[in-house]
Amino acid sequence: MGRRGIIGRVDESRQPAFHIREIPIWGDLILAPMDGYSDLPFRLLAREFGSAMSYTEFVNVDALSARAPNPVVQRKLCFDPRERPIAFQIYGHDEEHLVEMARRLEDQGASIIDVNMGCYIHKIAGRGAGAGLLREPAKVARLFARLTRALRVPVTAKIRLGWDDQTRNYLEIARILEENGASLIAVHARTKVQGYAGRADWDTIAEIKQAAHIPVVGNGDVRTVADIARRRAQTGCDGVMIGRGAIGNPWIFSRRDRNTVPLAEKIALMRRHLAHNVEFYGEPRGVILFRKHAYRYTQGLPCSDRLRAALMRCVTRGEFDVLIDEYANSPARSNLPAGGQPQ
Repeated sequence: MGRRGIIGRVDESRQPAFHIREIPIWGDLILAPMDGYSDLPFRLLAREFGSAMSYTEFVNVDALSARAPNPVVQRKLCFDPRERPIAFQIYGHDEEHLVEMARRLEDQGASIIDVNMGCYIHKIAGRGAGAGLLREPAKVARLFARLTRALRVPVTAKIRLGWDDQTRNYLEIARILEENGASLIAVHARTKVQGYAGRADWDTIAEIKQAAHIPVVGNGDVRTVADIARRRAQTGCDGVMIGRGAIGNPWIFSRRDRNTVPLAEKIALMRRHLAHNVEFYGEPRGVILFRKHAYRYTQGLPCSDRLRAALMRCVTRGEFDVLIDEYANSPARSNLPAGGQPQ
């Protein structure tokens, strides 16, 4: 984002990092869409720290087309106006449903419609959705041609390199997407079969960037500020999408490494994140859903094993606050430096 200290405030003296069609993107770092993680509370924190746009958690178009609205699905589509531009990410195997529901989501306020072509979970990819679409280039061409004709907003895709190492068809898919009107390609640099195993192959992102005439965003194994700079230099990509490396570490969007953040700041942000969760989901659900974030926020903190185990049992905000207060005031860590790391 040009530089955002407060959500929605853009430094107009700077140029956008890139455009998604006519939409300026004011920064080169983006929180990745992650099922169960990139909900409204976490997205707002990521945006505050510098994530340049928002993606919802992915939504199954079959669930959207059901007669009775699914409250869990509808909650995934909640967004704050300050998050714009916001991409609604959808998945499905049926072209008709994908186009029909994309139209509906456009009317619900999506800035961008993004098609998930990267989910590797068997029950999704095995049915021809998510990464399963990579096995059907002709279907991808038809789908994007229809979507880009039917919608007023830009249409984008998040892909993987292919189904497996024998079918790494990322250049073909990228070409098809661009030829059929896609406005951006985000690439997780692994195959479907890899899941999250092995290393992300960023050389492939450099190949896509060299071949494409639309923005290319790279994703995979970005965990430190040095990773960001290295991957951008390696590939020339327009932006870097960060998923697992941002969980418990939204500071990365401000280009601050987690181990440089003072312990007091980490604790304060944990409290604020939990407050957002409780406000959004209510109690105890907001607390229970926050546990996985708490686990990551506290990883690597000194003398925190017992704290982490206890936090995983919390069901109220009060219980959480008591545990954090006890930890913050514990004599066992009172002589640690400001960053909370042993000397």
